[in-house]
Amino acid sequence: MDPSADAEIKTTRAHDEIEHVRRMVQSCIQCGTCTGSCPNAFAMDLTPRQLWQHVLLGRREAVFHSRTFTLCSACYFCTLRCPRGLPLTEAMHALKQAAARERLPLYRPVTAFFRHFMQSVRRHGRVNELEFMTLYFADMKNPLLPLRWPLRRKRPLEALFRKAAELEDGR
Repeated sequence: MDPSADAEIKTTRAHDEIEHVRRMVQSCIQCGTCTGSCPNAFAMDLTPRQLWQHVLLGRREAVFHSRTFTLCSACYFCTLRCPRGLPLTEAMHALKQAAARERLPLYRPVTAFFRHFMQSVRRHGRVNELEFMTLYFADMKNPLLPLRWPLRRKRPLEALFRKAAELEDGR
């Protein structure tokens, strides 16, 4: 298949998926209740209200360059409190599915995490943590990824003990 034709099919499919989500939220009145209800809004680069505005305006690039929908924890607070009764959690889920199908580089770690998690559950009936994380880190092609967090963390109590020692020495 011609690479340009393949890219056009992919773009058309992504446009259709955004259009599907747009229809889900088209009666949004931009009141911000979804943002006020969201327990994860503080960590999002766009608030849920801003995300829906981009969806309504058909700004595919803005939507898929945001991490907002990946941070949705599916708590359904936005859906329950929306004065229009919009299926906002389902819309977030549809955006997650679209990003996974497109294999966008920004969402590669999230998609790989979910894929390996589900493979482990299907294989063992539960998560086998060792297998799951081994496959995930191998897929990320970064064996030092698990060490990244502990190495960056400073010892928060060290300053407290140092100060206590100074105070004791000063007496």
